[in-house]
Order: sequence, then structure tokens, then C-alpha cells
Amino acid sequence: MASSPFTISRTVLMASAFGLAAFVAPHHAPFNGGGALVSTAYAEDALGQDVGGHLQQAQKALSAHNLSQAMEAVDAADAVKNKSSYEAYVIAQMRAAVAAQSGNASAALKAYDVLINSARTPAASKKQMLMAQASMAYSARDYASAAKAAARYTHDYGADPQMQTLLVQCYYLQQDWKGTIAAVRGIIAADQKAKRTPAESQLQMMATAYGNLRDLPGQTNAYVQLVKYYPRTQYWQILIHNLVSDQSLSPRLVFNLQRLRLATGVLTNPSDFQDMAERAVQMGLPQLALNLLNEGYNRHLLGTGPAAGSQEHFRSFVAQQAAKTRNELPAAVQEAGRTPTAGPSLTAGYNLILNGQVDQGLALIQQGQEKKPRFPDIAQLEKGMALIDAGRKADAVTLLSAMNGDGVVNDLAQLWAVYLRSAAAR
Repeated sequence: MASSPFTISRTVLMASAFGLAAFVAPHHAPFNGGGALVSTAYAEDALGQDVGGHLQQAQKALSAHNLSQAMEAVDAADAVKNKSSYEAYVIAQMRAAVAAQSGNASAALKAYDVLINSARTPAASKKQMLMAQASMAYSARDYASAAKAAARYTHDYGADPQMQTLLVQCYYLQQDWKGTIAAVRGIIAADQKAKRTPAESQLQMMATAYGNLRDLPGQTNAYVQLVKYYPRTQYWQILIHNLVSDQSLSPRLVFNLQRLRLATGVLTNPSDFQDMAERAVQMGLPQLALNLLNEGYNRHLLGTGPAAGSQEHFRSFVAQQAAKTRNELPAAVQEAGRTPTAGPSLTAGYNLILNGQVDQGLALIQQGQEKKPRFPDIAQLEKGMALIDAGRKADAVTLLSAMNGDGVVNDLAQLWAVYLRSAAAR
């Protein structure tokens, strides 16, 4: 005696649940028992005799692990003309089950598309199906389909760490560098909001993606993130090399980078010390230039060899400039207060700090920042450097860490914050 339409429908659903759950890895298993795939009920939901008979045969063949025969029966059911929408839906369920059991990912994924896009599938089941579909496609190395499913999951149901990671990997393996970057940035934003540390592998993929796009600023920012969370020597080396290679740096940023190279032990060439000191003098900070030269002498990088005489002559010149600036500092402070532009206040404030008047210097720098300097981000970075030179390193870390936007100025600020934290921990 033939089974009733209802009995066939329930049997098919059970077979579908069994087949798909067996194909997908346990942590992606989309169905529980026989009910998770049950569609939204309609009054006309019933299987006709032709479709129901073929699906019964498919179910029996599937139970006997005769997968080719099961798929032939599904195809026969699908070939029946004038099928109802319900019959087409149940056929898709059975096709997904048989295809999954036989390892035919392509057929299973197409069947999943039918189920996911059907109004008959409850929203909760669609969510599970999308996750399973993405995982299934990834396992089959169909990265385009996996990325499509993972992206739709994220769009429809919000961020899921598992789906976000899968999406990054799919874009990366397809060499979709822009997609890789966008996906990783989404993860980083979520991690920062949740105060989590981004995964090192994802940051590495983002750095590689920027490199393949020949986007040096983007790659630099990626390595800043790597140094921030995983301060390994090789990341510092790559980062410093990238920054030195950046021809777009302004003179003040080149100077800041030179100071960072000095702090991290990378700057050792005597000619670099002279260049760095000359830049400080040009910025109106000869005392800072003298301090940097003295550090070179203390490290025995200056004052030795055939160039020792010229190096000492240059240091004497810088010392004279520092003394002159110190003597003229009270007048410079008064002039800065009367001047509407920011530069004089910023420079005089920094010189006050270099000459031991830290609080007065910081107050004058603040006044300069309120005068809207042309490059406010550089002014903020140099305020952080002034705090370092004043010995207020904890305050410097707080200020520099807060400069977490895009661009090389913020990159340098983040690197200084990382360096100061690591130095304090030693």
C-alpha cells in the first residue's frame, strides 16, 4: 500500500536532515533531528503520486547507501511536469541530502540555494543553512561560493567570528585583495569594539593584500597593527623599511622617523645623526638637536674615527645655537602669545620643555593647538614627543595611543606608543 503524501514528506525530511548533517562538519551541522528543515506549512502542501513515488524510491536508495540510484530517483521526481511549489521544495531537500551523502558539493550547494531562497524555509533554518553552505563550499574549495554564502550570512544575520574568518580566507585564497582587506578591517573593528586582540594571521593576510595592491601606506598601517599586538622583530624591520622607503614623508615626519630609528637601535650611521640634528635646528629646536648628538656620543657612534673633528665642530655650533635660543626664549614666549598663528607657540612651548619648564611649555603648546595649526595631527604627534623629552612617558603613551586613525602620522604615533610600552616593560 502506498504511503500517504504526509508520510512521504516526513520521511523525505528525515532523510534530508540525516544526509546534510552527515556531510557538514559537526560544528557546522545545520539541522537537529527531522524538524529543523520543516517548511512553512501551506494548505495545499502535499506530494502527488508521481513525485511522491520517486522520492520514496530515493529515500529507500539513500537508506541503502545506493547513492547513484537515489539521485536518479530525485532526477525522475524533478522531471515530473506541473509540479507544485511544495513538491519542488521537497525535491530540493532530498537532492541536497543525496548530493551531500555522495560528496557532490556542487549539486548540494545548488539545492541549498533553492532552499535558502524559498519563502517556505523558516528564518532560523536559513541562518543555519547559510553557515552550512559556506562551510561545505569551503571544504570543497569552491571559495567563490563560500565567500558568497558567508557574505550573505554576515549581511542578513550580523557578524559571526566563524563566518568572518571563513570570508577572509576565501577572499585571500582567490587573491581578491580588496575583499581580503575589507573583511579583515571589519573583523578588526569588531575586535576593537569588544576589546579583543585581532588574530595575527588575519593581520598578516591584510598586510600581504596591501602589498599585492602596491599600497604602501596601507601595508604600513597593517604592520603597525602587527607591531602593536605582536611586537616581533621581523615586523619592526619590515615596518621601518617601509617607512624609510616612503618618499611622501614631510621633513618633520622624516625627523620623527629618524628619532624612532634611534630609539629602536636602527639608526647607527654618523651621517644620519648629523642630518637628524640639522633637521631639529631647522625646526627651531637646537637644544633637541644637541640632546640627540650627545646621545650619539654616549653610544660611541660619534666622536671616533677620522670624522671626529668635524663632528665635534658641528656639536659646538649646535650648542651655540641652543644657548642663543635659550637666552631669547622669554622674548619668544611673549611674541608667541601675541601671534595669531600656531607655529611660534608650538615651537616656543617645546623649547620651554627642553629647558626644564615643562608645565609652562605644555600650556603654551596647548595654546598653539587652539590656534588651529596647518597640520594638527603633526602638532599632536610632536606634543607627544615633547612629553617623552620631558620624561612624562606615561602621559605620552596615553596621547599617542589615542591617535589611532589612518595615515602615516597616526602610524608613527602608534609605533611610539608600542615602543614606550615595551621599553617600560623591560
